Amino acid sequence: MRNIAIFGAGGFGREVKTIIDAINKINKDTYNFIGFYDDGIEKGTIVNGYPILGGVKEINQVEVDLSLVVSIGDPKIKKIILSKITNSNISFPTIIHPNTSISNDDVQIGKGSIVCEGTIITCNIRIGEFVIFNLMCTVGHDVTIDDYCAFMPSVNISGEVHIQNSVYVGTGAKIINLLNIGENTVIGAGSVVSKPLPANCTAVGVPAKPIKFHK
Repeated sequence: MRNIAIFGAGGFGREVKTIIDAINKINKDTYNFIGFYDDGIEKGTIVNGYPILGGVKEINQVEVDLSLVVSIGDPKIKKIILSKITNSNISFPTIIHPNTSISNDDVQIGKGSIVCEGTIITCNIRIGEFVIFNLMCTVGHDVTIDDYCAFMPSVNISGEVHIQNSVYVGTGAKIINLLNIGENTVIGAGSVVSKPLPANCTAVGVPAKPIKFHK
């Protein structure tokens, strides 16, 4: 049994705890959940029956092997947090809810990624590190998703799409096939992406169009 903790005790972090519980029901005693880390909540606070163990400082002081799930949706914040974790005792498992549909046909999912309940991932797909698929997402054939991306509930990605690093896609958005989405782009909830999107933009609407650019 591996000790595991979650960084981030907000709503999504608490949902990730339920994924760990579901994994343990199927594969008994896979993980021993010890609590949450969160720089924004006082150490010792109890969240859903488990303690806040501290923040990044305390993570870097851990002296035994510990699996850590970083349950932060914002790609920029997630990258900053991960850059501060320097402790070699910390590992980042890929957490997949048992109630997902993931093909055995050439699917790769990188370390630290989270796949929530009801998500469907088909075939010939490359998913990078620290990617989040929230509830009920779908990913079509021959899709490539780079590191740190986050997909909120019910996002649909059609086949042969390339989504570059640190893209955030809002709830219910749809991306049609054969498109490229540039890095650091934000796609608004409910948008339909029917044309390629450049890097560093926020795009919304049906069809989705860039409304602003950012660094």
